[in-house]
Amino acid sequence: MTITWFGHSCFRVEAKGVNILFDPFSKEIGLKPPRIRDDVVLVSHEHHDHNATDGADAETFIIRNPGEYERKGVAIQGIRAFHDKSEGAERGMSTIYRVRVEDVTLCHLGDFGQAALSTEQIDSIGDVDVLFVPVGGNYTVDGKEAAAIVSAIEPKIIIPMHYMVDGLSIPNLDGPERFLKEIGLSPDKGETLRVVAKDLPVDETKLFVFTL
Repeated sequence: MTITWFGHSCFRVEAKGVNILFDPFSKEIGLKPPRIRDDVVLVSHEHHDHNATDGADAETFIIRNPGEYERKGVAIQGIRAFHDKSEGAERGMSTIYRVRVEDVTLCHLGDFGQAALSTEQIDSIGDVDVLFVPVGGNYTVDGKEAAAIVSAIEPKIIIPMHYMVDGLSIPNLDGPERFLKEIGLSPDKGETLRVVAKDLPVDETKLFVFTL
């Protein structure tokens, strides 16, 4: 499969016979949104920087809530989470998505804002090959909290998201630097990431930072 980042929390996963899009944003955030041409769109919560599904075909399978789903051989589990440290009182709920495709398990944490994962969430997430984790703080966990979450999940590949980049008009987000310092790994960088099950790291964790 090939993973592409459009900025913020929006990724496209292109696998054999199926395209999956996570958290499409509207143009109001200052970045260029993707044109939705995907079989499955996953929306972590109903904020305009994560739920811009206008333009999707009628056949597009759009998931907005926790639960178990299946589409074109892709197994999807939505896991309930809070967007803040006050059990949703400030910013409501968000959904963590666990996706199994091409023998690879992806986990997209959405706008995870809790201080830490609960035991129930960790059990539901299970083993993860590729973890998309927010690191920009304020609206989600910050770099230090994100590093602790990575330690709890122990993925094979870490991909930071939801941080300040050039052109993004959302205020009060940190860049990725604190997270990178906390995680202590030298990142690979690129515009796309190719993931193949048989080539996943075995005895190490890799960090990949996308460039726009």
